[in-house]
Amino acid sequence: MLNMQLSPATVVFVLAKTVLGATGLCCDGSGWRVVLWGVEGQNQPEGERRAEVFSTICSPPAQWDSSSTHHLTPADMFTRMLKLRLLNAVAPAYFFTATAVTFILHFCFFVPTIFPNPDTSSLRGSTTLHTVVFLFLMFNALGNYTMTIKYPAESANETVVPVCSPHCSDKVDAHYLLNGRHFCKLCKKVILKRDHHCFFTGNCIGNKNMRYFIMFCIYTSCTCLYSLVLGVAFLTVEYSISFENPLTFLTLLPLSTGYFFMGTISGLQLFVVLMLYVWLGIGLVCAGFCCQQVLLVARGQTWCQMQRGQLVENRSPWTTNLKDVFGTRWILGLILPVQTVEMCTDDTDAHKQD
Repeated sequence: MLNMQLSPATVVFVLAKTVLGATGLCCDGSGWRVVLWGVEGQNQPEGERRAEVFSTICSPPAQWDSSSTHHLTPADMFTRMLKLRLLNAVAPAYFFTATAVTFILHFCFFVPTIFPNPDTSSLRGSTTLHTVVFLFLMFNALGNYTMTIKYPAESANETVVPVCSPHCSDKVDAHYLLNGRHFCKLCKKVILKRDHHCFFTGNCIGNKNMRYFIMFCIYTSCTCLYSLVLGVAFLTVEYSISFENPLTFLTLLPLSTGYFFMGTISGLQLFVVLMLYVWLGIGLVCAGFCCQQVLLVARGQTWCQMQRGQLVENRSPWTTNLKDVFGTRWILGLILPVQTVEMCTDDTDAHKQD
């Protein structure tokens, strides 16, 4: 570790980071030393943590300049980080709750109401078809969700984390590192070729689990939109609500809320109406996010690089970029949540991908 003189603003910055669990301060009588904790090397025994030392300390980031219009106090940073950690815990719970509610509505209300007499041959076939399609979509959504968590983004195998210095051409700090690396405050790791941190999975999305994340978005969108169709059919059969008028869906929620408090409709009807909007919102957001990720993958660019305006050097053909993520058995990956590409674990190979 290096002894160094810290300006008051830098001390405040590091103390705030210490509270958030990303850095630490230690003093052995000869001076203060700044340490970045929580980055585990690939060759270390499980559970052992390596102290990553800042090679040099420069002036605090721009947001700590008193003349900056985006001045952040330690309390602001602590509040912001607390919100991120809370969101990182609430988002997975929301996902599993919505999944369980969708299962219950489908098998306990939608199918029995839409197909009341499955004994006849025609209705039996329709019931089986809808059930198989729903289970297929849900299986792939949950399967790719699990694979996204099972195969997290690679963490860097290095002992020194570079930070901004006057001798460094690229102005970076503890959050944005060199060569495609990015320090995630929530995962407390330096991630190789990091795209973004997903709150619903609770981990970072990188080149290793990008394929599963994209398929998770696709099947989540399909499941939500399919549930939306079944929900509309349920309301039509059970409550004789007509959706022929395009304005029906726009006015359905406010009218249903008013009728519920007037005692005209039941709580189940209001809840199903509310879920229609939830499914529509999640389905459209996942579809749009999936299209964006596919375009970034085809360009060989990550979300972090796009945000920082970094251009991709030595750009490969889009077919090669897609093959690197989806593998040669990409057709199998479209229908099953299985591993379709062998991911390199060597840090040298990871450098080549950046």
